[in-house]
Amino acid sequence: MTKPQKKLFLLDALALIYRAHFAFSKSPRINSRGLNTSCVFGFTNALLEILQKEKPTHIGVAFDSSKKTFRHDTFVDYKANRQAMPEDISIAIPYVKRLVEAMNIPILILDGYEADDIIGTLAKRAARADFEVFMMTPDKDYGQLVEDHIYVYRPAFMGKAAEKLGVKEVLDRWQIQEISQVTDMLGLMGDSVDNIPGIPGVGEKTAQKLVAEFGTVENLIANTDKLKGKLKENVVQFAQQGLLSKQLATIHLDVPLDFNENALLYTDPDKPKLSALLDELEFRQLRRRLVGDDDADPIPFPVVPRPAPKGQMNLFDEETVLAPAALPGTEKPSGTADLPFIEEPQPARDASIAAFEKNARPAVVGNTPDIQPDWTETEPDERKHEPRRTIYSVVHDYRLVDTPELRESLVYYLNQQETICFDSETTSTDPVEADLVGLSFAYRKGEAFYVPVPSDREGAQAIVEEFRSVFENPAIVKVGQNLKYDMLMLKKYGIEVQGKLFDTMVAHYLIEPEQRHNMDIMAMTYLNYDPVSIETLIGKKGPKQLSMRDVDVQKVVEYAGEDADITLQLKDIFMPMLEKNQLNKLFDEVEMPLVRVLSEMELGGVKVDENALNELSATLETDMRQVQSEIFELAGGPFNIGSPKQLGEVLFDKLKLDNKAKKTKTGQYATGEEVLTELEADHEIARKILDYRELVKLKNTYVDALPLLISPRDGRIHTSFNQAVAATGRLSSTNPNLQNIPIRTPRGREIRKAFVPHSDEFLIMSADYSQIELRIMAAFSGDQTMLDAFNNGIDIHMQTASKVFKVPLDQVDSDMRRKAKMVNFGIIYGISAFGLARRLRIPRKEASEIIQEYFAGFPAIKQYMDKSIEKARECEYAETILGRRRYLRDINSRNMTDRSFAERNAINAPIQGSAADMIKIAMIKIDEFIRENRLKSRMILTVHDELVFDAHKDELDLLRENVAHLMANAIPLAVKMETGIGVGVNWLDAH
Repeated sequence: MTKPQKKLFLLDALALIYRAHFAFSKSPRINSRGLNTSCVFGFTNALLEILQKEKPTHIGVAFDSSKKTFRHDTFVDYKANRQAMPEDISIAIPYVKRLVEAMNIPILILDGYEADDIIGTLAKRAARADFEVFMMTPDKDYGQLVEDHIYVYRPAFMGKAAEKLGVKEVLDRWQIQEISQVTDMLGLMGDSVDNIPGIPGVGEKTAQKLVAEFGTVENLIANTDKLKGKLKENVVQFAQQGLLSKQLATIHLDVPLDFNENALLYTDPDKPKLSALLDELEFRQLRRRLVGDDDADPIPFPVVPRPAPKGQMNLFDEETVLAPAALPGTEKPSGTADLPFIEEPQPARDASIAAFEKNARPAVVGNTPDIQPDWTETEPDERKHEPRRTIYSVVHDYRLVDTPELRESLVYYLNQQETICFDSETTSTDPVEADLVGLSFAYRKGEAFYVPVPSDREGAQAIVEEFRSVFENPAIVKVGQNLKYDMLMLKKYGIEVQGKLFDTMVAHYLIEPEQRHNMDIMAMTYLNYDPVSIETLIGKKGPKQLSMRDVDVQKVVEYAGEDADITLQLKDIFMPMLEKNQLNKLFDEVEMPLVRVLSEMELGGVKVDENALNELSATLETDMRQVQSEIFELAGGPFNIGSPKQLGEVLFDKLKLDNKAKKTKTGQYATGEEVLTELEADHEIARKILDYRELVKLKNTYVDALPLLISPRDGRIHTSFNQAVAATGRLSSTNPNLQNIPIRTPRGREIRKAFVPHSDEFLIMSADYSQIELRIMAAFSGDQTMLDAFNNGIDIHMQTASKVFKVPLDQVDSDMRRKAKMVNFGIIYGISAFGLARRLRIPRKEASEIIQEYFAGFPAIKQYMDKSIEKARECEYAETILGRRRYLRDINSRNMTDRSFAERNAINAPIQGSAADMIKIAMIKIDEFIRENRLKSRMILTVHDELVFDAHKDELDLLRENVAHLMANAIPLAVKMETGIGVGVNWLDAH
């Protein structure tokens, strides 16, 4: 009988933690307590990947000791140049250790040794004990340990699949003959990360040639007479350094650790400990996968009636539907008893359950019959060790309202409230194409009502019509999550939602702009509550996914009722947070009115000329073939331009364009846009390849894709404007992403030609802020030179060039202006001398001198930048003119890279965010103007600092004048704001 294979995985913890840190560096995961959980999340996913896919029988996780190792004794400067560990990593390490312990996986650590020494020692001993051993790490040094039955396992990363590297793969990677030569390669090349010096002037290619010829570092040193020139000089002079480097790079295999295979045996995790930790970290999906208790069957539990608060009535409290005395101007539903408000809370009678048994699902659940709800919420820190609440453990009362009588009563009670929450259930996430399935309402915590509507339009319209008085009641505050979607749905049924709005998604976006704003995450974070997943009702995305209309109505009652109930509770959490951070004015006067404007724009859509797109597609196809032919001619033959591997070989091996060509981690040449841009001056082929890529992107991403987005309902494209995505406050858009339509090239601009007015009576009008961010910079800094230039109509780039190059305005030439323009816009984004030199293709010294002269000519700008950083260091956020915040949690970091990025945002965020505030206010005021004057013209698009209108020909002059005025005066500043306005038969002509 064959013994089962023993498979041991040894994980290099710190290498995997660093890998996770950099993977999430641009969009970190921050929980409700401000903790960056990216490293722990990435490590946990990597761990789960091998547990589920590789199914190891044995496992261990190795950590470096904080004490100095024997290598420091050998070479005092070992790792001396390493930048300080990012704080997010040092904070994450204890959490990772707690995670490993909760998974019942042994932690491997020993003072004086590094993780690779521990892993190397155990790997060799395990292989002798008939194990297949996998060393899980992205570190290249582990290649020296590979042999039969020992492999390097490189986890999946940034879309690249996991790799298992055996002897052949390591030899191919290094281009060597024997595994032992890995240390010779490392000794010759050195390692800047660990401050292993190597031999100066020896890179990977040179090291490969030397190892191929001499075999080892020792043999190379013994045969220096066979070398020539500078290489010989370096090898002779730094021979001992090369030997030391090889020694430092060698993983030691004699760590005093016993190999105890029973101690490394993988067992089940400690679920209570693991559950508590994942709750603390707010890893909802991981908790579900690892602990699995969310999949338990719900336990039916009888109703626990709750009394109505004073002055309110439960809709289904009595055998007959009871109503309070009618308010002035309202009518009481027919057939109801004329009873006053109940002054003291009274429990509902048992008869109430019997009377509405056919309509109500039992309100639920828990493990004990005397469970009572606790409606007092605690702070997230106080809840972190509490078990997560769900619909199966919290008392609630969600009711089906499916008869005319019940709907009539619900409408009546909703109209008595100061605040209601509502949500729509639909057949699709696309509000333009979706049909309404039902509406849910809540106005009291723990209670909600679901109203289904039929599939036929006439029947649905009739039921929606019954609730018109509720939605159009201006005295009622309307609460919702992503209200724009629900308002858009109701607009299709002729309902205009009126009254003050409170969108929990947008509120949280203002409170924590860089966190996630979906309801499930927010409920988990602020209410310690895990909502029902939509996938439990309709299944996962794919051809077999159901429509909400296919789901049993009682399941929808629970799901939809929970949505409304939890959203209402989140509103109660967020309202005081907005007030505390002085964001309520921005929320009430800018973001909420904007919801109405955007919903109107999305529903209206924009007409697209398919014929123009088809013609452009054919033109692009011809251009692509022409450029492809030119590339092949320059390359000396055909190849796959879309293959980075083949392109790299053509550019660097065949054409020898750059003897300092960079290679990616896979060993291929880097051929990205940045590389090709740097090569433009060396060879025409680089420019042609960039042209070809742009043509392919234009055709595939826009020209051929736009017709597919045209709605069959009205023949228009309905882009979605995202109000809670960009941390700066800017609006973004999807389907299509209008922000990314290229406009710097003639072919890119041609795409705008396809956006046309919806009829012959209209034209396209474009209104674009002129240099809005520079003007805001002038206003914020108070720099008099800039203010005078803008206020007196002087070309700001000419003015800047005059200051920087110390010449009169009339002597500024086009090259000076070009450089000054780059500085003007670069300063806003904290451009460095290196960055400016690269963009202008000038020496770094010249770029540095330009920046120095800029600050000398505009001293108030430098003062503003320094003050912005200083203020951000004090409060760890930057804010716009209207108080919109951008949190900068790394502004005081010891890690220079993280700190520098935060400092640049401290300068830019107030400017870019204020520009966002300004155009949003302009949109609101323009929408009010159009409505008040009952114009036929409509605002149809917003892209960056531009507004686009479907303008009626008879209203052009009126619209042009008022749009210019409203945009220029949206937020009064000390600087003059200007707007460029154009009109045309399409967007390109108008712009």
